[in-house]
Amino acid sequence: MSDQIVLDVDTRDVVGKGLKQLRKDGIVPGVIHDHGNASVHIQAEYQALHKAFRDAGKHHPVQVSAGGKKYTTIIKDVTFDPVYNSMTHIVFGAVRANEKVSAEVPVHARYSEGNEASPAERAGLIVLEQLTSVEVKALPKDLPDELTYDAEKLIEVGDQLTVADLSAPSGVTVETEPEHVIVTVFEPSALAAANDDAGGDAEATVEAVESDNVSTAEEGTQADEIRPGGKEQKESKDQGQNPEKQ
Repeated sequence: MSDQIVLDVDTRDVVGKGLKQLRKDGIVPGVIHDHGNASVHIQAEYQALHKAFRDAGKHHPVQVSAGGKKYTTIIKDVTFDPVYNSMTHIVFGAVRANEKVSAEVPVHARYSEGNEASPAERAGLIVLEQLTSVEVKALPKDLPDELTYDAEKLIEVGDQLTVADLSAPSGVTVETEPEHVIVTVFEPSALAAANDDAGGDAEATVEAVESDNVSTAEEGTQADEIRPGGKEQKESKDQGQNPEKQ
């Protein structure tokens, strides 16, 4: 975990329709949920809260001072305006130093020294990122700023890395399902064609390409079975020579 992040905020009385004017004045409303105690309604200048979220994400403890009290918190949720993509609300969850907490940690590639791309990318293939963060559980002081995977293992079309391939430090438990795919290697032409067919839908594109890969693999297996000396012909030949197998 990197340096401590400190944030001073004001307590807030404005609720409901009054929040619209608050936001127009460059103030973002928020709340601190405090271990079953009464929630603390807060507000702060947009830039201060935006910087705190940029630096802390949803995994780094933030020391929040509000109404004369100090809280060790994790940012639990942030709401953005769908048109302007500006922050409109923020939720902090108070945590205790001796209790493990769940947090969302970003996932990044780890390359060998001197490289900034995987072997697959260096060969002209596309590595499609399908998961950018995972849920972990740890003491607040042990929460990592990121988890990484070894991108040097991405070499050819069809190569995948899953949550099980992440490197987690001692004291950190990854709660996201281990079989969840993080990245997959694709042939550029196949990905482009599938993207056109899916109308730009990323999830549908991945499903289409993976389906094509499975079909191709099955066709290859069937062709291998019926070729001269293949599995199917070999079994027929064996059965003709040995009546006991019929």
